[in-house]
Amino acid sequence: MKKAKKLLALTLALAMAVGLAACTDTGSGDGGSDTSIYRTLYSSEVETMNYLYTTSSGNLEIPANTVDTLIEYDCYGVVRPALAESWEHNEDYTEWTFHIRQGVQWVDKDANPVAEVTAQDWVDAAHYILDASNSSSSEYNFEVAQVTNAAAYYEYTAYLLELETATDGTDENGNPVKLDADGEVIEEVPAVSADDIGVKATDTYTLVYSLDAPCSYFLSMLCWAAFLPVNGDFLAQCGDSFGTSAETLLYCGPFILSTFEPQVQRVMTKNPTYWDIENVHIDTIQMTYNAEAATLATTMYLQGEVDYADISADLLSSLLETNSDEIHYSRPDVSYSYWYLFNFDPQFPAEYEPDNWRLAVNNENFRLSIMHGLDRVNALQAKDFADPESLLSNTITPLGAASASQDYAYYGGLEKYTDGDTFDPDLALEYRDAAIEELTAEGASFPIIMYYPYNPNETNSDSMAQLIEQQLEGLLGTDYIDVVIQQGNESFLTMVRRSGNYAFTLCNWGADYSDASAYVVDPFSDDSSYSFIYRSDDPETQAYYQEYLDLVETALAITDDIEARYETFAQAECVLLDHGFVIPIKTNDREYSFSKLNPLEGSYASFGFATSRYKFQHVLEKSMGMEEFEQAYQTWLEEREAALAVASE
Repeated sequence: MKKAKKLLALTLALAMAVGLAACTDTGSGDGGSDTSIYRTLYSSEVETMNYLYTTSSGNLEIPANTVDTLIEYDCYGVVRPALAESWEHNEDYTEWTFHIRQGVQWVDKDANPVAEVTAQDWVDAAHYILDASNSSSSEYNFEVAQVTNAAAYYEYTAYLLELETATDGTDENGNPVKLDADGEVIEEVPAVSADDIGVKATDTYTLVYSLDAPCSYFLSMLCWAAFLPVNGDFLAQCGDSFGTSAETLLYCGPFILSTFEPQVQRVMTKNPTYWDIENVHIDTIQMTYNAEAATLATTMYLQGEVDYADISADLLSSLLETNSDEIHYSRPDVSYSYWYLFNFDPQFPAEYEPDNWRLAVNNENFRLSIMHGLDRVNALQAKDFADPESLLSNTITPLGAASASQDYAYYGGLEKYTDGDTFDPDLALEYRDAAIEELTAEGASFPIIMYYPYNPNETNSDSMAQLIEQQLEGLLGTDYIDVVIQQGNESFLTMVRRSGNYAFTLCNWGADYSDASAYVVDPFSDDSSYSFIYRSDDPETQAYYQEYLDLVETALAITDDIEARYETFAQAECVLLDHGFVIPIKTNDREYSFSKLNPLEGSYASFGFATSRYKFQHVLEKSMGMEEFEQAYQTWLEEREAALAVASE
């Protein structure tokens, strides 16, 4: 328990004054003008801004900047107060009390005050999220934190929802029952009131979360949609229209969404009533829609029309020769982990032979032939031709995402992946030969079609797919596999990944909090929309999956020994890697860009939406060059180490 408390101290500590000065007031840097404007392009429109419903990072970009959190992270990743001025927890971390900052206002799009932010706003948010009729994606955050009666209330409201379309029937004993659409008996669920949920406003400015089990990492969960506040009266007034326009949101964060014209523009302006306005250095953020943003942004930056542009790999070499004094790469970011996944429940067109794929994907030798045959460094040239190996990530939970006495990636046997490389051509060919023999006996036909739709919203994903097709087919042979790449729908999550419309594709996951479970559990649970391993009816696949589930269950139950918890989670992750269910490849891209923002000033955390926030950042006169950035980055590393040391005392 002492080790768990020591880990928590790193997260619990407030900014501690020392080390925060560089994050909270770095000088003017606004380009010498009275008004600071930052201009960007975007190519994909939000589906909703209802932050109580969505967990998509794209949908949450605006709420992350317009609605404040209880706590926030500075540029070094140290916790500082936000809407909670202070907080405390009981001895075993099952009760967390937050003291809400007084006088903070909810305002409308024109900055007119509407209501004061109070503790009840978090209670109202929880009641909405945990009502199954609202279909919120954030319910699982309350389940992970084991907020008292959260899951029970969600199950009860789901039961009531099911009853709305139920029909009358009788069970095998002739007793009256309710039947669902498939004629199955609907099991009665005990009644639970919203008032029973462990989220309470004990007075106007005191908020208490009660948990069923210790959660030492609870603070790290709070910079995410599930724990944003909402004004309950306004939410009720808006109904289903909440979050559909600038007028159907209220704002208590550093910015206000003053203009929202879908597929035209979004404008966020500084909130003049913001409680911490001295740390908001940008007056206006202009986001202009352009379906070809990825292609046009570089040219528009050079013409002075925008202030940010990602530089694609095919342009980087030439631009480094002409504009190296304005190009730099991004601060390392492990807030997302990327993996290649096999789909065990193929729902793609018949021309790609889903039944044949189903045979192949359930064959371990086939999966391992792909895993060991995939030259990931070669594929990552599409992201960074100069240093692709620096992008490589070897585990599902990336280095730096969680740690106890050592980084999580060195627990439970993961070190063989962390310090190794799965690419092994000779081993891949051995697995290929074994797979051919076994699959032929099962009636599979060759070549196996690997239907690979790529995400068009992911920079250079088409080039990466082409490199993988050429490399895998070149090594394993076109008589063994036929990698068929295709541009996926722009609504990639809905139309491709969640619907199972792929055989093999690149997927990602962003952690919502700082614990090993954030990466190991949710994406591979038995109700997830990743990989669909749980839908396989193959006995061997199910045996391995059950081994993973058993280890996860054991790890989740360990709440007083972080070493044992991480050891067991790592063993569960090893099951997924050892049997080729997942092929890790990278974390967030180290993007090369033109940017008039200092990438080292913004909030920093490897989870939640901290890195999506514009607070603390200045608009520069010109973009940093590589040499300037590297010097600033080394200074940042030194200052971060000092800030974390102070915070852990």
